[in-house]
Amino acid sequence: MASGPADHAAHAAHAAEATAAGPGGWLSAYLAEVWSVTAELAPWLLLGAAVAGALHAILPPGLIRRQLQGPSGVLKAVALGVPLPLCSCGVIPAGVSLKAEGASDGAAVGFLVATPQTGVDSVLVSASMLGWPFALTKVVAALTTGLVAGLLTDQVSAPAPDQPVSCATPSTPAPRPGLRAGVAHAVELIETIWGWLVIGVLASAAITLLLPPTALSWAQDNELLAMLGALLIGAPLYVCATASVPIAAALVGAGLPTGAAMVFLMAGPATNVATIGAVWRTFGGRALAVYLGTLTLGSMAFGLAYERLFGALQVGAGAHDHAAAGPLATAAALALVALVLRFAVQDARLALARAQDRWRAQMNPLEPSAAAPLPLALPVEGMTCGGCASRLERVLRSVEGVESVQVDLAGKSATLLGKVSRDAAVAAIEGAGFEVPGR
Repeated sequence: MASGPADHAAHAAHAAEATAAGPGGWLSAYLAEVWSVTAELAPWLLLGAAVAGALHAILPPGLIRRQLQGPSGVLKAVALGVPLPLCSCGVIPAGVSLKAEGASDGAAVGFLVATPQTGVDSVLVSASMLGWPFALTKVVAALTTGLVAGLLTDQVSAPAPDQPVSCATPSTPAPRPGLRAGVAHAVELIETIWGWLVIGVLASAAITLLLPPTALSWAQDNELLAMLGALLIGAPLYVCATASVPIAAALVGAGLPTGAAMVFLMAGPATNVATIGAVWRTFGGRALAVYLGTLTLGSMAFGLAYERLFGALQVGAGAHDHAAAGPLATAAALALVALVLRFAVQDARLALARAQDRWRAQMNPLEPSAAAPLPLALPVEGMTCGGCASRLERVLRSVEGVESVQVDLAGKSATLLGKVSRDAAVAAIEGAGFEVPGR
């Protein structure tokens, strides 16, 4: 599924032909690249969601909260993530799931930093194309940056309040959620990040199509500039730990310092628009600063260290051919597109309903009247993300008699307006997997 150096050369030639053919030709090439990126990331993303759903369905409620807390929790999360073959967008749902299941912010961020940088397949491909010293340095780099990022995140993050361990798990002891709840959890995780995924795919396709394969050749005689260039190029792209190895090997073969390839293979798989957006939305600005700072400084430090220790080694940089997207990747891409379209329609309907609420409020301001319905405000426990709030709002809007709904994630409340009973609203909230305290 991944693309190699020859593929990128073909992309550059295709881009030149498309530009010469005019806007229509460029658009056709761009759409083809969008599909190519989608087919590359979809299996990993769905795998990550499946892993998250399986954890949610199999593990007893509260287990992750008990295990992935404090410095030892960060170490466990990083050790768990390094060998997993999840990369770039595929790690987002799994990492967000750890947070939703009760892991500390540090453990979840450490997992998000370490996991996409490596994996069993990535280590073997790196060893075959760039040598075992390079591959093992990548493993050490993933472990180190994951631990540092996790420990620092726990230092800057506010203590989490005592709340239910997931969107769909009540605070009282309960049995394992089961298969249906696991599937719903996996789908919900993708729903929370679908907008960032679309932005990431569109941006990655544009960069891949327009970027010449020799873009870093100007800096090949200056290792520090080459590393900065690799960082700037790799950070916004969607690349996975295995798929990016042939690109790095080709650049090394063209004269790029191997330390710069190390920077690219650390920053590229662990950062992209989708991941940055998901970290910011889930953990906040401070955690995002730690995430990006650790990866930026850590990749540069390990790149420079590798040049000093192993830079004199002769590294073969032959091309590693990957098969074209097959039926599995195509099916995964179609499934992901179908999910994204479903979420887009749902969010569009929700936005339209909110706009209609605002329009009605402006056209018909409420006046004191014995017949006017009073707002029904209910406390809600169990919402841990924007996806939870949106899902609850959709559920409440479907209740008979409800005219408008406002769900406050920060305030842990839902306010309904219309001819609806409290019992009906509470039943809908609990049916969606949340709790109404004091019921």
